Amino acid sequence: MANLADSIESMEQLTVVWRAMVLDRDPGADVRDLPGIAVRWADCRFAFWNCVTLTEVGADAGLVGRRLVQAADIMRSKRHPGFLWIFEDLLGEEARAALEAAAEQAGLEYAFPGTGMAGDLLPVPEPAHPDLTFVRVTTDEHLRTYADLNSRAYGFPLEDGRDGLAGSRLWKGRVHAYLGMRGDVPVACAATVEAEGRLFVILVATDPDWQRRGYGEAVTRKALYEGARATGLTRATLHATVAGAPVYPRIGFEANSPMRFYGLTG
Repeated sequence: MANLADSIESMEQLTVVWRAMVLDRDPGADVRDLPGIAVRWADCRFAFWNCVTLTEVGADAGLVGRRLVQAADIMRSKRHPGFLWIFEDLLGEEARAALEAAAEQAGLEYAFPGTGMAGDLLPVPEPAHPDLTFVRVTTDEHLRTYADLNSRAYGFPLEDGRDGLAGSRLWKGRVHAYLGMRGDVPVACAATVEAEGRLFVILVATDPDWQRRGYGEAVTRKALYEGARATGLTRATLHATVAGAPVYPRIGFEANSPMRFYGLTG
């Protein structure tokens, strides 16, 4: 049950953090908690801010199939594409086995995997990297740089990332967002934000030209260090991509639920 509790925590952290992010982007965004489905949809060009997730625990194959159809219908009603996030461990055993067929039936296609992670790991030591200095995001220029690093890392057009973060008050205030600078060149970024007694790590990225040098890990440690120092929190959570999954255990995170991201077919 401990693993299931961690998976529930991971899903709930998504719904809490994305509510704040989406409403920061657009106070009129579609933020709803429906039976079995949480909608967090800014309908902007930054696809990560357009999110639907399943929230029931132990749902059987029939119920999951119906939820997938509902989720796909919600996604089709929007102007901009986004993702359905599924935490596999929250599904019943038969539902997990039938997931791919049910997704295809609903008009959804698998996009990429992820992993929910958490740890009672704070405080961490003050980080240092011989190549880097750290700059907190406090200006619109910093925020644009942060957005551009994410766009380059995840293969989005630059304007998509900027559409998600430009002008944000949240990111220049409550979020502990940092740029890792190699001289005057921004090479990596990471952020933490308080969410229901935890620090959530969000939008970690390293410029593809500067990967495999420890920059992402260093700036993530900086965001955790400063977030913990400001809040006094000791537990942290995140959702890792394939690229990030090997990095976070070195900081102290442990994997819980495997995740799947789906987009609309075609």
